[in-house]
Amino acid sequence: MMQTNVWTVFWAALLTALACGLGALPFFFVHNFSRRWLGIFGGAASGLMLGASFSLIFEALPLSVPLLMLGSIAGLAGIHALNQRLKQDKSASLQALRKSVGVKTLLILAAMTIHSFAEGIGMGVAYGGGEQLGLLIAAAIAIQNIPEGLAIALLMVPLGTSPLRAAWWAVVSSLPQPLMAVPAFLAVTLFKPVLPFGLGLAAGAMLWMVFAEVLPEALEDAPKEVVAVVVTLSVTAMIALQAVLG
Repeated sequence: MMQTNVWTVFWAALLTALACGLGALPFFFVHNFSRRWLGIFGGAASGLMLGASFSLIFEALPLSVPLLMLGSIAGLAGIHALNQRLKQDKSASLQALRKSVGVKTLLILAAMTIHSFAEGIGMGVAYGGGEQLGLLIAAAIAIQNIPEGLAIALLMVPLGTSPLRAAWWAVVSSLPQPLMAVPAFLAVTLFKPVLPFGLGLAAGAMLWMVFAEVLPEALEDAPKEVVAVVVTLSVTAMIALQAVLG
């Protein structure tokens, strides 16, 4: 049973990573894409991630409020520290990558990769709390990965990168999801008492990503009124999805 669950988690997380490559799909047909749409997609991603975070929190509340709070703070601190560390990294390999893909593109890729670590942990922890919760979180992350892939394509394709190569970079940025999901799942499965902490950890990291990265970028590309409507509709859709799966 454990083996089956591990593979279920891995394949679900791998599918969410592959979904990121779908963001480049429009560029196979249209080469000039309005950034307003990126803002709208970013708003949708924010709403889905907010809904997913609330699902994790509500799952943990009946188990242990103190552990939930500690986990949320740890998730917030951890993802912020990782983000700062990556921005300050001046290694030779990173410098070479900056030259090959451009500084702005690299920063986007770095941000997406940081997100993917937290999202992978979130999926693994969610599956530890039950298959329905895991499926809900995986579906939300897969959907919100598409506009992340679009963001990468919007930067790379106009500079001469082929849509296929842009899709590849998008998938690479999401590979930490399957790599982190299985260890996170095993950890909470073996240590059930710390499940509320793990759920809070994932929720805290995802909330930080929404308000520090995804939502501010959406507001730069689309009017705030439009983004607000899309975020609200996305949260509502996430709640509805949770009701259906529950």
